[in-house]
Amino acid sequence: MKIALVGYGKMGKAIEEIAKNHNHEIVARLEEKPTQKNLNGADVAIEFSTPSTAYENVIACLELGIPVVCGTTAWLDKLPQVKEYCTKHNGGFIYSSNYSLGVNLFFEINKRAAEIMQKYQEYTVHIEEIHHTEKKDAPSGTAITLADEIIPIYGFDGWNLSYKTNNNLLGIEAKRVHDVPGTHTVIYNSPIDDIELKHVAHSRKGFAMGALIAAQWLIGKKGVFTMKDVLGF
Repeated sequence: MKIALVGYGKMGKAIEEIAKNHNHEIVARLEEKPTQKNLNGADVAIEFSTPSTAYENVIACLELGIPVVCGTTAWLDKLPQVKEYCTKHNGGFIYSSNYSLGVNLFFEINKRAAEIMQKYQEYTVHIEEIHHTEKKDAPSGTAITLADEIIPIYGFDGWNLSYKTNNNLLGIEAKRVHDVPGTHTVIYNSPIDDIELKHVAHSRKGFAMGALIAAQWLIGKKGVFTMKDVLGF
């Protein structure tokens, strides 16, 4: 693949390292808005930028007919507009809050666990996430995805940024610790015991590899997709 990296922070650099090891070519490393000129003939764009620039970056790529794999979080109020634009203009687009294969398996386990645990009212549920201190958004997009699977099963009204679940809002506790790639835990508490489901990332390599797999899968396809489509869930 000829890949344009839209956003060249820690994730962009991790993707570049793995891409080169798999004989892909990085043809652009962008910190500015994508254009026909600076995309340098890319087959696909992988977008990990900032919440304030993600929407314009994705639309710019779609306008130029470049399929986009986007992993930027905390801009999802505009995601419906991107989906509509992509469908209308016959583009290719994948969004995921997390591209790690392990995390996407964790999403499926989380949903099934919630279906089981919801029947046992003695257990309360909340989510804890831990990330590096440079992460700009809280809670993480991955924690929100976990919450979005649990909320309809339990009939919660939504989530709140809190260490516990109350007022019919699922609690998400966000912690920031130096040099932690990402830990997500779904915790079920009862008076007599706790049950925890945990995913611990050891590095960004899992996220980067998943983004590359998604990019390769997306080339030649038209529509709006998720990692469920890529992985066949």
